[in-house]
Amino acid sequence: MTARAETVRNDAHRMIVAQTLEGGGYRIKKLAGDASLRKYYRVYHGSDSFVLMHTEPFEASSYDFLLVHNFLERADVPVPKMLAVEGVKGTILQEDLGDRTMLHQLAEAESADQEMALFQESLRLLALFHSSTHKAQGEKPVPGFNHAFDEEKLMWEVDFTIEHLFGSYLKRGLNDKERESIRAPFVDITRRLAAEPRVFTHRDYHSRNLMLPESGTSHDGKLVCIDFQDARMGLRAYDLASILRDSYYQLPEEKIYSLVDYYYGLAKKEEPSLDHAHFVRMFDLMSVQRNFKAIGSFTSFYGKRNDAMYIRFVGNTFENIRRNLAKFPEYKELRKLLFHYYYF
Repeated sequence: MTARAETVRNDAHRMIVAQTLEGGGYRIKKLAGDASLRKYYRVYHGSDSFVLMHTEPFEASSYDFLLVHNFLERADVPVPKMLAVEGVKGTILQEDLGDRTMLHQLAEAESADQEMALFQESLRLLALFHSSTHKAQGEKPVPGFNHAFDEEKLMWEVDFTIEHLFGSYLKRGLNDKERESIRAPFVDITRRLAAEPRVFTHRDYHSRNLMLPESGTSHDGKLVCIDFQDARMGLRAYDLASILRDSYYQLPEEKIYSLVDYYYGLAKKEEPSLDHAHFVRMFDLMSVQRNFKAIGSFTSFYGKRNDAMYIRFVGNTFENIRRNLAKFPEYKELRKLLFHYYYF
């Protein structure tokens, strides 16, 4: 830790606590947070700027965010540089990656070619993420290697959505029979998904969690991963569905499958035994569960915190589920049920 970074951290934390906007040659600006309870601030000092994350106090040697960050950094996955850590104060000073996400860049794409090029870059980064994290590196254990998207975890996500979509949001009040008629097909879906080979997954790999720093920075204008602290073992398709069937950005189906093929080609180099037809089918099935889980998150923010910001994404995400379930005749009753409860 440099003396300068130490000074910036201490002064930034003091200003946050004092709710002071200016002082000691520093300026601080509160940034919009993510869906978590973490708070972010941009700290300005002369021509330099830093980002300060503020959360509850933590033990730095066992804090998941730092353990996963350090592992990814050693694996050469592009992540923000950590400049200073103060667990007792719940603060981490990071390099400033700016405000431009992949989603912002997509909004400014002037052609279909630019859109595809950006998605292909995100998939090259995803392939790197999966291929360079085959095993834990270093002395500190990485929490995600001991956790997986097994049947229990995937069903927990399903139950979470049933609770918040039908309870908090739609106010449906399902009885036991109705609830079980939805759960039973998902038990079969999650069993099939949990039986697939696993890699180390980001877990929330989408257009808002990929930053695009300006050219000339340490990342040279390339995409950088953020919000990776919940990484765990899972299907390649979990991350692939997150980015290609993103709740925040809708791609036409033909482009989605073109990009699935692009990622498949990259993954096949690392895992020659991958079967294309099976890989695509598991991608579609994973998309059903992944999008269902996303709806659970959006509606839980509304039910728990009265935060309606993400409700606008429920409709598009539900349509993703409906279209993908239609590809699986064995789950036609689930599709009908979800359609009925959501639209009627």
